[in-house]
Amino acid sequence: MVKISVLKVENPSCLWGAIWGLSGDVETSEHYKKLHFQMNLFYRDTTQDVCTLKPTSLEEGRVYVVYWAVKKSWFRAVVESIFVDSVSCQACCFLVDHGEQVVVPSEQIRVAMENFLQLPFWVQKFHLAGIKPTTLRVSLLEEKAELKPSARWDSSATLFLHKLLQASTLKEAVLLEPESDSTPIKLYVTVGDIKICVNDDLVAKRFAYYSTKSGDGLEEGDRLPAMLSYSILTQSVSPKPTAQTQPPPGKQIYELWLTALSTCWFHPCLICLQQIKHGSICCGGPSGNKGNKIPGSFLLCPFTWMSQVSPLDPCRSGILVHATFPAEPWISVNDPAIADTLCWVQRKQYSTLSPADCYSWPAVARGYHTLVISSSADQPLSYLTPLLTHIMLNSIFTSHTSSSGPIAVLLCPGWEKVQAVYDLLGVSKVSQKLYPTTVLLGINKDEAKSVKIPKNCLLLVTTPFSLVRLLSCHCFLFLRLCHLVLDEADQLFSLAPDEMTTILQHFQVTSDKESDSCPPQLIVVAKRWTNHMEGLLSTYMPCPSIVISVPEEAALYGNVQQVILMTLDISKISVLLGTLGFSPDVGQKTLIVANSFQEVEDVFKVTRRLSVFCLKIHEGLTHDMDFVLEQWKKDIGPGTHVILVTTDDCLKGLDIRDATCVVHYSFPSSPKLFGSRLFCMAENFRNFSKRDQTSSSSAVTRSVLLISERNARHVIGILRYLERANALLPPELLTFAQGVQMAREDQKTDRPLCSYLKSFGVCRNNGICPERHRVVSQLDQSKLPASGVIEVVPLYIKTASTFYGRIVEEEDGGFEKMASEMASYYAEKKLGAKKLLEGGLYAVQEDDVFHRVKLLSVPDRGGRLFFSVVACFIDMGKEEEVKSYQILELPEQFHSLPGQAVEIVVCRVKPIDSETSWHPKVTRAISQKIRGLQHRARVVLSLGNTVFVDPMVRVTQIPGMKTVINEYNVQAEILKTRMGIRNPEHVDLLRALCEENSSSKDEGHMSR
Repeated sequence: MVKISVLKVENPSCLWGAIWGLSGDVETSEHYKKLHFQMNLFYRDTTQDVCTLKPTSLEEGRVYVVYWAVKKSWFRAVVESIFVDSVSCQACCFLVDHGEQVVVPSEQIRVAMENFLQLPFWVQKFHLAGIKPTTLRVSLLEEKAELKPSARWDSSATLFLHKLLQASTLKEAVLLEPESDSTPIKLYVTVGDIKICVNDDLVAKRFAYYSTKSGDGLEEGDRLPAMLSYSILTQSVSPKPTAQTQPPPGKQIYELWLTALSTCWFHPCLICLQQIKHGSICCGGPSGNKGNKIPGSFLLCPFTWMSQVSPLDPCRSGILVHATFPAEPWISVNDPAIADTLCWVQRKQYSTLSPADCYSWPAVARGYHTLVISSSADQPLSYLTPLLTHIMLNSIFTSHTSSSGPIAVLLCPGWEKVQAVYDLLGVSKVSQKLYPTTVLLGINKDEAKSVKIPKNCLLLVTTPFSLVRLLSCHCFLFLRLCHLVLDEADQLFSLAPDEMTTILQHFQVTSDKESDSCPPQLIVVAKRWTNHMEGLLSTYMPCPSIVISVPEEAALYGNVQQVILMTLDISKISVLLGTLGFSPDVGQKTLIVANSFQEVEDVFKVTRRLSVFCLKIHEGLTHDMDFVLEQWKKDIGPGTHVILVTTDDCLKGLDIRDATCVVHYSFPSSPKLFGSRLFCMAENFRNFSKRDQTSSSSAVTRSVLLISERNARHVIGILRYLERANALLPPELLTFAQGVQMAREDQKTDRPLCSYLKSFGVCRNNGICPERHRVVSQLDQSKLPASGVIEVVPLYIKTASTFYGRIVEEEDGGFEKMASEMASYYAEKKLGAKKLLEGGLYAVQEDDVFHRVKLLSVPDRGGRLFFSVVACFIDMGKEEEVKSYQILELPEQFHSLPGQAVEIVVCRVKPIDSETSWHPKVTRAISQKIRGLQHRARVVLSLGNTVFVDPMVRVTQIPGMKTVINEYNVQAEILKTRMGIRNPEHVDLLRALCEENSSSKDEGHMSR
């Protein structure tokens, strides 16, 4: 016997309820509460694309999620029947977790996600076992009445059962073998101190008879009507009823449909209405057993409609769009406005448009000044397609033909990005019309003078430094420049601020001359907002279109004031109250974001004592979301302060964009979460597309961040953001952040020392670089010479200033001897490796030389005959893939000699133009010059397997004399390429790093 909760009574043969006690009442109830909460948050989330959630067609018997207006919530439901007219489509649905039948318009029906179907239906269908209904037949001729078996239950029997359940304090049932879509039960109720079997009581009251009896089931004595007290049908009910009186479902549907169809221009068939009224059309509910499978076949709705694709509201998608001339967003890459020559590459490499592309592409294609900040800004296709379309369809025909030179210039932060963009232009086949060209100049003035740009070149790809050098000698080549693109503009302004100012001033002058024939266009693409962009928008971009798809960057653009308060976790509420101004001079809307249900309740209790207009919403109040949102969006006057306390999960369904202050009572766990909170003030962000709007006229928006001792792991990320927002940082926060940064470096003991730190003395991306940036004695202790002159042979040129090679020692000829013996051994026989093991030593032949290799990774063969492995050449230092059939067995006698490869770093040189890596032509020139030749070098420092040398020269001895000649200096050869400059602080920075390590008393290392 199990506990049962009866939710709805249609008749004794149709009860809707739920079983308790099988797996813990409280636990089961919590699971369904959590499901209901998650569904409402998901389907109320304003950032969701409604078009993808709407079903393209409805099928009878299938499970969906519908909005029940009575409860103002979303529930799981089975579609039982579909009604279609020329105006709308509605469905009669059965709520599988509440036992209710509702009529829902198709606009309020959504596809049920897989994770919302994991729990079985809460409501099951039951019927009282072993009994059948009776009815009273009255014969006017014989003037007598008797009970007869009936196919339907009398309403008096249903009312009696309903009242009996209401009066009971406990309901239990014995479950019998399931039948079709219903489970038979023997129902027991406790009224007062008496336990009653409902099945037997209905028979005793002559409402039913036992179906096991022969014949018609009624004996002569059973046919006599029973005189019952009217009180059994009118007795008072308990304060907490367990069931509700509902009209018969047929009548309920009939009345609902009469109301719904009263406004239609036609009426359904009267016969159908009569069938619905008398229950001839039955709508079956879900089965209560065997996984709750829906009986019957799925019947496709005869009226199938397609979801209408409509542009998303940018704010609902977390995108800020400020435009002087708004343009309709593009929905698909198949938009007919894209040039034919670009469509194929677009579909191949850029199959779908990002939300930012939907709004930025129309602006770029129409020739507007456009600023785009998005997470995909480093992908050139995010702006190239609409730009090239505009150039080929408009600018190429309207620009002056009297002068030569490019009409468009793409500025990239480095040579690698320049090459990537140029390669992409070649793939897109625009070279036949635009003839794109790249220019990368060194610091040699004569080189800039000798550059010749082809006369038919319309598109130039370069860096800011190279363009400034070009303008100094060939400014007249850019007289018809009308398109300037700043790729990764945040990097451009941080690396070359002076050069960018020069370029923009030149563009402004030339664009004024070209404005009549070809309107100027400045396109700014970046991942982050910087302060330079404020002057860029106000000075060089009139009537701009601004698209920002990163909410936290939108807050920087919107000039949100960041307030940081350090507090102990136990004192957060008192600090919170000190930040709230309860008598503002203007209307104010404050949003307080907490982390949990309990935090919302605690904060609300305190704030509502101080403010009359205080609202709350959390997981237990999702049904009040519409009411809370209605109250929040009401217009307020001066002196009014509205406060809403909520959680991050509920915030998604509120669609708030007009807040003036956001208080982060709980610390945001990610930048995305932080940005979504700040975006609740989007309507009050400053707007650069409105020239008449000044910073003083826009509403002041504030973000108050409470930081406690529990937020250690997140403080570094938020600190970098706050520094960019020019926030006033408490000294204790800076000290706290420094400690966290040191702790993070302590966790990198298994990482190698940063390669940029070794090559140039500093790492530009210290905050996000995964490699180690401090010297650890145990890891960086070196057996190599720390000073003096050594002879080295570079064998593998990694970059222009970093090589791998051997240190040549006069006393020890072990390596030459081993190399000679290996050549003799393999000259006789070459045994292929039978079994490849990761970490094992083998041999590989290159030309006529045999090298020892160590396998770093061996893939799963998977039945393949040929495959590749990654091997390290331990005597050369290079790592590369080697075919499996090229690997030879290495005899044991060649295992004893340690690997000879040593990393050699040439100091005091670095790339020009703040580049992070050497240009390939510099590396190629140095490789051709020094590879395989013996050089003499002075060691200034050694760390681990790395020696730092300054200088490194090629020395040749005159035959028959002790005199030597310095043929060349490697540093000087790098400088001759004009792609490198001196780096005088390199060695000093490395020595300072080592000195900090030696003076540290904390495990022998300290942060720089």
